[in-house]
Amino acid sequence: MARRNIFLIPFILYFNVVFCQFASVDVTLDDRLLRSEEKQDVINMKNDIQRFFLSTTWDDNYSDLSIPIYVQIIFEGVTQKGNESIYNCQALFSNGGDLRYFDKSVQFYYNSGNSLYYDPVLFEPLTGFLAYYAHLILAGEIDTYEFNGGNGSFELARDIALRGSSSEYRKGWGSRTTLVDNLNRNIGLRKARLAWYIAIDLFKDGDMDGVIEELNTMLDGLAQSYRELGRDNYTQYFMKVNSDKIAKMLSMLGQKEFLKDMKELDPDRRDIYQSALSSISG
Repeated sequence: MARRNIFLIPFILYFNVVFCQFASVDVTLDDRLLRSEEKQDVINMKNDIQRFFLSTTWDDNYSDLSIPIYVQIIFEGVTQKGNESIYNCQALFSNGGDLRYFDKSVQFYYNSGNSLYYDPVLFEPLTGFLAYYAHLILAGEIDTYEFNGGNGSFELARDIALRGSSSEYRKGWGSRTTLVDNLNRNIGLRKARLAWYIAIDLFKDGDMDGVIEELNTMLDGLAQSYRELGRDNYTQYFMKVNSDKIAKMLSMLGQKEFLKDMKELDPDRRDIYQSALSSISG
């Protein structure tokens, strides 16, 4: 069962693109550590990054997902490499929900006035970096429509990471290769996320038997992730973001044993599940 009918979303036009994966792009640049002339050099970067995400067709099969994406870039300084000014940064990418990626080691050059364009063959550090995280966000979103649906996007992100690792600007790309591999192989979390979002839609439709079935699949997926990967950061973040909603739904369904299982599986939020348990009479 599809989580949403993505083909019925109204036509939205951004930069002459009829369909786009990213409906909104919120970019924050923290340039406090840059000198005044360096700040002037990146004054157009925010708009360039927004345009880059909105004007690129990232996936032909899922062409109108309308995902919000939040990008924060924290500049740490500038070094010179030949004639290029190389920006050293940290960065955060998020969909505003349960997908969130923090990168501690970013390095790229930027020439104001040149449009950012992603070339799948010619590697450039800034557009490659942005495209890598675009594909990670897309993979996570597509996974909520079909099981392992994000495989193609994960593979594209991995290809970018491998090209980055063999480029002149290889800093951080080895870690990014490891990240995409870890996300891709966390089948338990991917199973759990799909089941959770299907459960939300079934709950809205009033199919409570279907909801309980999907929640059991979610629980199995979370347990699988723990068995195979331990306390994986991204699985933990999924539970952190959704724990209140999960507890509320289980409480409304009177699922005491399920809440007890979640207490054991998600000990950092035991109080949330205990409160939901206490709210069930009898």
